[in-house]
Amino acid sequence: LARWFGLLTIVVFAVVLWQLRQLMLLVFTAVILATALNKAVRQLQKFNLPRGLAVAITTGLTVAILAGFSWLVVPPFSEQFPRLIEYVPKGLEELHSYLDEFVTLFPNLPLQDINIVENLSKNLQPLTTELVRQVFDFFSNSLEIVLSILLVILLTLMFLIEPFKYRQGFISLFPDFYRERMDEILSRCEIGIGGWLIGVLAKVAFVSILSAITLVVLQVPLPIANALLAGVLGLIPQLGSALSFIPPMAIALLDSPWKAIAVFALYVLIQQLEGSVLIPMVMQEQAALLPAVTLVSQVAFTLFFGFLGLLLSLPLLVVAQVCIQEILIKDVLDRWKSQSEVIS
Repeated sequence: LARWFGLLTIVVFAVVLWQLRQLMLLVFTAVILATALNKAVRQLQKFNLPRGLAVAITTGLTVAILAGFSWLVVPPFSEQFPRLIEYVPKGLEELHSYLDEFVTLFPNLPLQDINIVENLSKNLQPLTTELVRQVFDFFSNSLEIVLSILLVILLTLMFLIEPFKYRQGFISLFPDFYRERMDEILSRCEIGIGGWLIGVLAKVAFVSILSAITLVVLQVPLPIANALLAGVLGLIPQLGSALSFIPPMAIALLDSPWKAIAVFALYVLIQQLEGSVLIPMVMQEQAALLPAVTLVSQVAFTLFFGFLGLLLSLPLLVVAQVCIQEILIKDVLDRWKSQSEVIS
């Protein structure tokens, strides 16, 4: 009876968590933000500042930085982004015309019956439609968005003011013999999330700045919108980097083919520099994420949790990887092997 009651308790607990999955994602977002800000608070406390004052200074600096960023970047981006949406279809039509001319110049090549642009649009249409639907659902209820943001901000401040109490409260949910071990696992999760945050900020800044310089030098229209779009899309491994090429290349095609080729070549160079130089430098403390596992996790989190799951897929994967390595492998499978060797 006790075993059946325990199983029933686990099932009920899982169902409740599933129903509250969006709330759990918001709490996880607050934990990520509090983890990032707590690093700055700890640095200020090294100068013998009280924690309350260090939290106030960190929060004020964060608000000032966000306000300055919004003042400098948001107005030109808001102006350029609608024009970007207008120019990209025109660039794809220009690509279609260039392909038709290529087929005319080389009639012997088996390309007459292949409409590359239409096939590409047809293959990407289901994915694009689903992504647009998720974004629309996420932003359709403005009141829900405002309440979610306020909840995340309040939780972040609460976690930041007294992180030790919340940490100990979470650890107390585990058996007494495992609490010290869980504290160690949480520290490893904190290191992983910190490494991911540093990598995210460095990657967005690196890709955005170099993309903007590239587009300005090549005199491609809408450099700010394209550069920021490249930085944000770069957060999606593999697929995001490929998608970031399309808007600036399509706009460059409206001017000349060589300019589109130059944009493609320089974007590839930027991605190579980011992958081979930047990431190894800033993400040394983070466990390596395998590309295939990353892609599968992004699809799974998007299907289960929606657009917010896509945004948080990488930090969720970082935490999941730490828990699998520490709990499943070290604490269960490795000890299972050791016990079997002793018995044999």
